Amino acid sequence: MLELRPYQREAVDALYAYWREKPGSPLIVLPTGAGKSLVLATICKELIRDYPTLRILICTHVRELILSNFRELLNIWPFAPAGIFSAGVGRRDAHSQIIFGGVQTIARQTAAIGHVDLVMVDEAHLMPRKSETQYGQLLAGLRGINPDLKLVGLTATPYRLGEGSLHEGEGALFDDICFEQPITAMIDGGYLVRPISKGMATTYDVSGVGKLGGDYKQNALQAAVDKDDLTRAVVDEIVAYGAGRHGPERKAWLCFCSGVEHAHHMRDEIRSRGYSCEAIDGTTPKGERDKILEDFKAGRLRALTNNSVLTTGTNLPIIDLVAFCRPTQSAGLYVQMAGRGLRLYPGKENCLFLDFAGIVRKHGPIDAVVPPTARSGTGEAPVKICPQESGGCGSLVHASCRQCPDCGYEFPVDDTPKIHAHAEDVPMLSTAEATWRPVKKRAFRFKESASGGPPCVEVVYTCGLTPIKGYVCPQHLEHQDPKKGRYAKMFADKYWRRHGGKTPFPKSVLEFLERQNELLRTEAIEVKPNKKFRSSPWKVEDYRPAPANDNEQGHEQGHEQEVMAA
Repeated sequence: MLELRPYQREAVDALYAYWREKPGSPLIVLPTGAGKSLVLATICKELIRDYPTLRILICTHVRELILSNFRELLNIWPFAPAGIFSAGVGRRDAHSQIIFGGVQTIARQTAAIGHVDLVMVDEAHLMPRKSETQYGQLLAGLRGINPDLKLVGLTATPYRLGEGSLHEGEGALFDDICFEQPITAMIDGGYLVRPISKGMATTYDVSGVGKLGGDYKQNALQAAVDKDDLTRAVVDEIVAYGAGRHGPERKAWLCFCSGVEHAHHMRDEIRSRGYSCEAIDGTTPKGERDKILEDFKAGRLRALTNNSVLTTGTNLPIIDLVAFCRPTQSAGLYVQMAGRGLRLYPGKENCLFLDFAGIVRKHGPIDAVVPPTARSGTGEAPVKICPQESGGCGSLVHASCRQCPDCGYEFPVDDTPKIHAHAEDVPMLSTAEATWRPVKKRAFRFKESASGGPPCVEVVYTCGLTPIKGYVCPQHLEHQDPKKGRYAKMFADKYWRRHGGKTPFPKSVLEFLERQNELLRTEAIEVKPNKKFRSSPWKVEDYRPAPANDNEQGHEQGHEQEVMAA
């Protein structure tokens, strides 16, 4: 018999404790790969042990998930009084004490099922609040038979695009979260592998794509993303990382695509490089889909592309490379996609994420995603990068800007999707370890305080293609908080001294900028994920000046400083 992990036992006990204190409908939040099937099976077995006449319905939307939940129960309880009610599975066991059902089949079959005491919904984030939906019809029908029906939801993402948290706001189907296991605790405990991410030279520009229901319009998104030059560039990078040219070779590559045609074009491009690849979408016949997934699990396929199929309910632990090729406004979809790569597998130390869609930058590290609030707006404004290779400054500006407000760079008029030579270099975990990066260029800028305090020097370090910002505050003795001011000034003087600047130390930002040529170049910086992700993905922890005799490189970096300060 399978033994529960400590957090799984805590989740089950938390549900019982909730029921002893409250009458509502709670959520159990467990990351993808945490073993929700075993939690569901344990609840079923223990409840029927204590309440022999209880009837339970476990409901979800995916055939594979129905079957895996059913098999998990039989693993711990071989003679469980359980059946399946699903057209996709080909069974309609309406009278079983425990029923594993597909919502598409059972929504209008509540009379056939009869009295149910408890409904547990797996992947509860897929339940809309509207009463006319299939889940709404199912619950209304069952409550018509048993007004005391209890409802429990299990999910890795307790929020829904356009509606906010599942347990808050008007029409919410759930009342509380009774248990939540943080993804960092899963990784630190050795239950999931650690995600790592790389900045990509190719990214999609979807600034002109309209939105519907809070996310991008499907046809317009595919039209913007599914371009021959883009697909070739994306696959070039996937193959380079997957084949081990930039690190260890990857066994199983999963690509999330922006449409059916896009998934097939990605498949064909990967095949053209000599790697086995198949595509799955909603129209793939059941038998063919099962064969493809079985080959992928067994390592007979190197790559798999898909459109809107493998985001939930799929257990493919062999995956060690995930390519985000589908831009999305949905934080929940992002976390679900990322979760496909974090399961444990023999010999798998981590999972590499390649973010061509910019969704890590938009939503943040997967352990620090902020649940969206229910709103009718269109979400975050699209942005673009002021191109440094064309004389710009690297700032992120609104996509509608014709001129950069920071440096005056004039953007060329070009509304077509294009390849950007800028890395989407953002952390996948907010708790990742600090790392050292070589600095290619360094620029100093005058930075006004947003809160009315003294100005500071904004230091922009370019590491590869990635600009990372730090701050030096030489005139913060004027700050209204004396302690904060002394600390900031001490740091500024230390920065000046370590970089070989002469005394006396600069007393103002303008003096610092005027004397910047006294400084040695910065050879490397130590960075770690920034908890204030929205302001900047990375935080500078430390820096390493170049040796004092490094005159030639110091002159090149100093020249860049003069240009940017101007």
